Amino acid sequence: MNPGNASTGRSGSHSSRLFNEIANRTSQAAGRALTFVIAGGIVVAWALSGPLFGFSDTWQLVINTGTTIVTFLMVFLIQNSQNRDSAAIQVKLDELIRVSVAHNSFVGIEHLTDDELEDIRTRCEQRALAEKAGDATVREADRKADQAANQATG
Repeated sequence: MNPGNASTGRSGSHSSRLFNEIANRTSQAAGRALTFVIAGGIVVAWALSGPLFGFSDTWQLVINTGTTIVTFLMVFLIQNSQNRDSAAIQVKLDELIRVSVAHNSFVGIEHLTDDELEDIRTRCEQRALAEKAGDATVREADRKADQAANQATG
């Protein structure tokens, strides 16, 4: 089973796997210092070639077009990497919650609205502060946090 498609129980299509492989390799290469140095060198070479081309509109268009294309493509690669990383982290966190003494009601809360998540976060922070202070309201904060999580997750 392909880990990238664990929820479907079947391996992904060839084109999906190919895109993931290209995205992985490209994002790894883009994050290296050498890649930055090469990109910087291209910009310096372009700038130094300005007098040779008389700082023409075409000369300017070359760098504008090149940077626009690279930026456009990198947005998709970065989003792909971020989506995969987020999904993998979420699965790992869900598994840790499932096998620990943590509340299983928190599994899947990433699908809640921003307001619902903020309410749960606030209640968890209140519970943590109460536990730090050794406050007698720990049980009450636990009960409220559990209640909020149970209401939010259905």
